[in-house]
Parts: sequence; structure tokens; C-alpha cells
Amino acid sequence: MNDPAPSSGAVQVAPYGSWSSPITTALIVSAAVGLGEVWVDGPNTWWSELRPTESGRVELVRDGVDVLGSRWSARTRVHEYGGGAWWVHDGVVFFANWADQRLYRLDPGAAEPAPLTAAPELPAGLRYADGRVSPDGRWVVCVREQHPFDEGGHGEPVNAVVALPADGGGPVSVLHDGHDFVAAPRLSADGRWLAWLAWNHPDMPWDATELWVARFADGTISEARCVLGADRAEAVVQPEWGPDGNLYFCSDRSNWWNLYRFEHDARHGPVGFPVPVTALESEIALPAWVFGRSRYAFGPDGDAVVFAFGGGDHVHLGVADLNTHAVRVVESGLASFEALRVRRRPDGGGLEVVGVGAGFSTEAAVLAIALHDGSHRLLRPPRQLGLPSGIVSTPEHVTFPSASGRVAHGWYYPPCNPNYRAPDGERPPLLVLSHSGPTASANPAMNVAVQFWTSRGFAVIDVDYGGSTGYGRAYRRLLDGAWGIVDVEDCCAAAQWLAAASRCDGERMVIRGGSAGGFTTLAALAFRSVFKAGASHYGVADLAALAADTHKFEAHYLDVLVGPYPAAADLYEARSPIHHTDGLDCPLILLQGSEDVIVPPSQSRAMAAALAAKGIAHAYLEFPGEQHGFRQAANIERALQAELYFYSRVFHFPLGDPIEPVDIVFGERL
Repeated sequence: MNDPAPSSGAVQVAPYGSWSSPITTALIVSAAVGLGEVWVDGPNTWWSELRPTESGRVELVRDGVDVLGSRWSARTRVHEYGGGAWWVHDGVVFFANWADQRLYRLDPGAAEPAPLTAAPELPAGLRYADGRVSPDGRWVVCVREQHPFDEGGHGEPVNAVVALPADGGGPVSVLHDGHDFVAAPRLSADGRWLAWLAWNHPDMPWDATELWVARFADGTISEARCVLGADRAEAVVQPEWGPDGNLYFCSDRSNWWNLYRFEHDARHGPVGFPVPVTALESEIALPAWVFGRSRYAFGPDGDAVVFAFGGGDHVHLGVADLNTHAVRVVESGLASFEALRVRRRPDGGGLEVVGVGAGFSTEAAVLAIALHDGSHRLLRPPRQLGLPSGIVSTPEHVTFPSASGRVAHGWYYPPCNPNYRAPDGERPPLLVLSHSGPTASANPAMNVAVQFWTSRGFAVIDVDYGGSTGYGRAYRRLLDGAWGIVDVEDCCAAAQWLAAASRCDGERMVIRGGSAGGFTTLAALAFRSVFKAGASHYGVADLAALAADTHKFEAHYLDVLVGPYPAAADLYEARSPIHHTDGLDCPLILLQGSEDVIVPPSQSRAMAAALAAKGIAHAYLEFPGEQHGFRQAANIERALQAELYFYSRVFHFPLGDPIEPVDIVFGERL
């Protein structure tokens, strides 16, 4: 099914949406990997690969060679979103295994990983993430999340910074607890100091965090103190000890996530006030949805720090001289760049930054960028997609007017297929993407799943509504108390702006989103009459149910986005699409994972029942074994196919490629 159609060379005239495309669902998942973190260890480069064709298993790769094998998956469940599941020290890799969440160690030449932590009483009841090894190799310091041991598994998990012997020869010791959350424990180069982040409900790590330091010796700490953030006025991200002994970090105290440092005193540790290293009107850091994100790193000689930052149309690299404080910019030509590490080039020709980068027309790769001229060296090339020339739609960054005099942002993709053109006078259907989070952002890097739509004749806009990351703290805080309002207004404004500019068909506009983006989708359909159809991927329908039945990390997120619950129960009901299905009057497809603990299936099931009670055409697909976000290849394929089939029925265009039909309740009313 969905074999790529050969290019005939002749341009065919066919309605938008009906174009046959070589970008099939099979192509999207075939040999696809999600490239994660990168680690540089001596001459070796390590990276992680999430593999949909292996049921979403995460393999660790060293210089192109698989390290773990099919029985293992380096993925942690801390905060449920994970990240920071592995780290490397002198050739030894430490990782959290998905199946049991225990911490393991794999030495060079060892046949099997060896467990460092004991099996918990409650399956997966002890989870580990975001670790580092002491310079002498004796200690692992990391985050531990302890789930309750009572018979019913009830109660809130306890998060702590812990230490354990790196050889597994001793117990786990708690270094710091008492906060709701901790992250990023980082040891100084001499092993004498430990820094970490901490925060409490209702703050999220992009709202307000505290930066802590303590003396470290023999797996214990002393003289622990908070050095920044106690006033909850800034979000501190990615603390790192520099080779000069100073403590570096990103803070949004200037509105933008810039790089700062504390001067280090040998007796007292970090002292004085934060000293700015950069003063950009642009973001260096990223929101800490997952552990271990890295957007800056130090050169091996200790005289430079390299950082990535947004620049409107692409990502720039900055190199700050730690002696002169001068900053120079290296143009990367990339749409995204993460997981930064810096090292000396193997040929001795200066420094290079290694990370995961993607272009506007090339998928993510592990690459090294020479800092003297910006040239790229591929370490893990992107897939060879074999696509015909001219079929990739290049996004355009757009800024448009929205409600209350605001402006909002997005990335617009025009329809693009060299084998087709639409009949004269026809305008394309529009797919409005509402990203998840909602404190996240649209990513303009090459995404074959977006090109799946544009190559079939859809226009797409990926909206960076108010509350999105990348435009400063003030823009990010626009969603405080206004979730379901600002995001909906901006998504509607994007669609109406494009329709007014004749860049889409105003009668064929669709909104789709996953998780928080699914909530925005449902709210836009329930409260506004801009869109003619929608697709909710594991979306939030009932805010009160989410507040009462979600995981610890986001348990009080809605206190900021909506209001404290249950004090603001009336507001929760007023904003929840499930209570306003009287406003729904257009078709909707719902897609859900059966094992989602972040947005449980009950949310989508309740929405489907409400649609059925009202007699609205809809489809509901629930995928067994999937969590929050689809990771299994067959489910990724089926979800996309089902959505395209659904739209073809709603807008009555023929399908250019064969797709298995979807059962649409009240489909006869379309």
C-alpha cells in the first residue's frame, strides 16, 4: 500500500489534496530514527537513536556502531517525558533501561550491562536520569524519582539528587530532597563542588527555578545553599561548571535566555552577582520538557564557550572568548541544532562543535561544524529519502496580527509537488498545526510528516502562538491564565490572515494538534467557527479531569495556565471543550494511545461519546501499547493515513494513493 508513484515528467492538473506523492507513510517510518543526545568521549562520538521500527526502542551508538543490542532500551520515565537517560565517562556508558528503569553500567568489551541499582519493590518504582560521573570515576550523581510503595501505588513520587558508587558496590544516598523537582546535578572539574536546579509546584522549569550549590566529597554534600532564583523571578536552565572553575548557566532575567556565570572562589564557591556572558535578544536555552538538553558547551582549552541561538530564519552559533568576552558568530545554515558538545578536530585543525542538526530540506543528522569556517562534517548522515527534486516545501517564517493588538508567529509551508498543479482559481486547503506543550515551539527543520501533507496539495502553517518558546519570557508568559484563549486566538488569526491573503481556501481550513495542541484544536472547534474540521492527537478535552488525573511533573501546570484547582473550577469548566460540545458543528478525528498517563484515554473517549450524542461525523482510533506520542511504526503510519482519509471524506477530494478506509461514525452526513 502507498507505493511511491513514478514521476511522469508531465505536470498533471488535479485538485489540491488529491495529488499522489512519493512521501508515503511507509517512507516516513522506514529506517527513521529520532536522534537524541550526543556525547563526546575522547576520540569517540556517541549518540542515541529512537527507532520506530523497533517498537520505539532507544539504542546507543558509538561511532556508527550499536552498543546495547535489541534487549535494551536507554530510556527513562522520570517526569514521564524522560531525557538524560544515559551518559559516558572514560569509555563506560551508564544508562537507565526502559523495561525496569534500573540504572546499568556497560564497560568496554563487556558482554552485557551490569546493574548498578537494585530492583525496586514496585515495578519501575525507582527511576534515574540526568547523571554525571565524578572526575575520579568513583561516583555517579543523578536524579532519582521514587514512586510510592503502597499496595495501590498511590501518592506523589519523590524526586531527589542522589549519589551512588559508580561500580555498583554500595547503596544510593540522597544528597538533596525537599523540593518537588530537581534537575541537572553537575560536578565541577575538580570534583569538589556540585550544582543543581530545584523548583516547586506550581512552577514549571521555564517559569522559575532555583540554582543550588554545595561542597561534594566521597558521595556526600555539605554547605548546600541556593545562589539564585529564590525570589521565583527567573528560570535558570543548564548549569555547567566551566574549565575556568566558574559556574555558568542560562537565565531569562533579561527577558531572553542568555548565558551568565558566577565567579568562583576556592573557599566559598560561586560568589557575587551573575555576570552576563551574552546579551542577545534571542534565546540560547530551550524549555526543559526533558532532561539533558544542551545548547552550549566549552572548548577543551578552557578559553571559549560555544552556544546556539535562534536567528529568525536559521540557527546561529556563537563563540564567546572567556578571556576577552568577545563574541563572534558562525553561520550554521541549519534550521535546528541541539545536544552541543565541543572538541578539537581530529585533524588538529581547530575546534568543532558536535550535535544534532537539521536543515529546512534535510532531516536530522549528527554532525560536526568547524568553528573557523562553519563547514559541516557528517558523523551520522540523515536518511537518503530518494525524493524527486522540487518536492520539499520550504517554510517561510511569518508574523501576523492577532487579537488585542498582539502579533503572533508561525512557519508557513505552501503546497509543493512538481508533478501537479491545481485547477485555475482553486486555493489549497489549509492545515493549521498547534504544537504541544503548550510551552514549546514550532520546529522548521525538515519533517517528512509535514511534507506528507504539502506534497499532496495542502498548505500548512505551524503556529507559534502566544506562550511559545523562542520569543522571550514576556511572549512565553502570554499564556499565563489564558490557555484556551490566546492560543486559540492566534491559531484562528493565522488561518484568517492566510485566507485573506488568498494563500489558502477559507472554506477548507483544518486545525490539528497533539496533547496540549490537541486541547487548542478542540477549543478552537468548540468556541470558534473558523475551521471546517479537526484532528486531536491524544488531546485534552476536560481540564478538570487533567488536573485530577495526570502525572506529577504537570500536576499543577494548569494553576499557571488556567488557575488554581479546585478554586477556579468554574473557569476550568468554561474552558473545557467537553462541556461545550454544543459549539461543535464540524467533523473531528480523535487518535489516542491506550497507555497514555499524561493525557489518559478517558479524555478522548469522553469526547467521542459527546460527538456521538450530538450526531457529528467523527472517527476514534485508539492504539494499544502506545504512550503519550506514537512511537511504533505501524501506529505512526495508520494515524497519518486515517487523518488523510478523513479529510478526503470531509472535503470530497479523491485520494491520489490507496489508503485503508476509516470507520467514520455518522459518515453518511459528510
